[in-house]
Amino acid sequence: MKISFSKPAETTEGALVAGVFEGRVLTASGQRLDQQSGGQVTRAMASGRFTGKRDQTLTLPAPSGLNVQRLLLIGLGKPEKLDPMAAEGFGAAAIGQLLTAGDKQVTILVDAVDGMGLSSAAELAAHVAAGAKLRSYRFDKYRTRQKDEEKPSVSKVVISLAENAEAKRRFAKLDCVIEGVFLTRDLASEPANVIFPESLAEQAKGLAEHGVDIEVLGEKQMRKLGMGALLGVGQGSERESQMVVMRWMGAGDETAAPVAFVGKGVTFDSGGISIKPGANMEDMKWDMAGAAVVIGLMKALALRKAKVNAVGVVGLVENMPSGTAQRPGDVVTSMSGQTIEVINTDAEGRLVLADALWYAQNRFKPKMMVDLATLTGAIIISLGDHYAGLFANDDGLAEKLAGAGKAVGEQLWRMPLDDPYDKQIKSDIADMKNVGGREGGSITAAMFLKRFVKDTKWAHLDIAGVTWAKKDAAVTPKGASGFGVRLLDRLVADHYESA
Repeated sequence: MKISFSKPAETTEGALVAGVFEGRVLTASGQRLDQQSGGQVTRAMASGRFTGKRDQTLTLPAPSGLNVQRLLLIGLGKPEKLDPMAAEGFGAAAIGQLLTAGDKQVTILVDAVDGMGLSSAAELAAHVAAGAKLRSYRFDKYRTRQKDEEKPSVSKVVISLAENAEAKRRFAKLDCVIEGVFLTRDLASEPANVIFPESLAEQAKGLAEHGVDIEVLGEKQMRKLGMGALLGVGQGSERESQMVVMRWMGAGDETAAPVAFVGKGVTFDSGGISIKPGANMEDMKWDMAGAAVVIGLMKALALRKAKVNAVGVVGLVENMPSGTAQRPGDVVTSMSGQTIEVINTDAEGRLVLADALWYAQNRFKPKMMVDLATLTGAIIISLGDHYAGLFANDDGLAEKLAGAGKAVGEQLWRMPLDDPYDKQIKSDIADMKNVGGREGGSITAAMFLKRFVKDTKWAHLDIAGVTWAKKDAAVTPKGASGFGVRLLDRLVADHYESA
């Protein structure tokens, strides 16, 4: 789907979209459409319950006086609430309604209004376009028998406003991040017979064409480094475990300390010997979403030429039961030298992250480090599917992350990371055990990770509840959400890029 920006002109094809503020207040463009249609817009609103509240929609098919197939009115709510998220919701609502409606072109009319939470019509238009593109995502590559009415018909979206050149410039930066989101969604959507450690590493290598330096460590190299925790997870699989190191050096000073992002990449999690129930096990193809987010983020930073040194480290394994799989009760030695009693082989992600976190901080000495993982079902019980869990050893970093999440609509909720929980992972025979019981499961998992972080400012994001959307949302179609890419890009842009 191609997105373009143009100056206002009469539209003669496809669908036309206009916003309406609460109280049935028409924008300047809406007023012109009402006049051209002989008052049809006003009459249509008055005849029903459409009042312009946010996300309300009203469709006028073949409106008189307008040479288009349909006019779609979308509620914008109150002008003072029209911020970037609301603007993206406007664009997303348009595509959500029209993507498969049969129209090839959609023209969205954009007007600035006094008191809105955006600086200009150009900024408004850029976010409208971003919302439209985010909502347009489809993962249809394996569908061979779709009916015509199920297929996307829209191939072109035109954003119409006077400041079209400035809007195009602003959208270009947002579009770089969206490309990272789409890569993450693609990777998390692929089945496990397509995405496994080696093939995911190959996907990451594709970032080299954008200027990202890529290094892949195989099992022999990781064994030499002492990564017994990570390697233990993958030893039951025929697929070789991998670690991918990605570096974007955009700060202008390659000696400057980087920011680091670490992702859990369990490309399929059967649970191992502690095997999961069969129901919904197919969802475990996206247990590598943390790694997918880091890969997508590195693409976004490279595409927009971010002025930052950034490192991405992802540990890639497949957790399978077999005669060579690790067993409950095994003791493994991590890269840090700490020993871990494996009580439950289905608590494997933290073992992968233990070595990945240690490696990232030891080698790169980052100024801060964030890891992402679909780590625990417990975080879903705590927060549902609206917030990701945030754990941090530094209040400042936690506040920066929460602010970035709020700004882009990827919300975080800070969870405790206190010493009493640490006692739950005390082992009788090793330095620690990999589970601490049912109570506070997401917290004890974070406490486990904390043992592998030294003095680095660090945060852990448990994204288990927000990685896969069970139904369509504002800018996220049902399926892989890509949660985390926009959040972390915003964190970097607001706090870590050089001037």
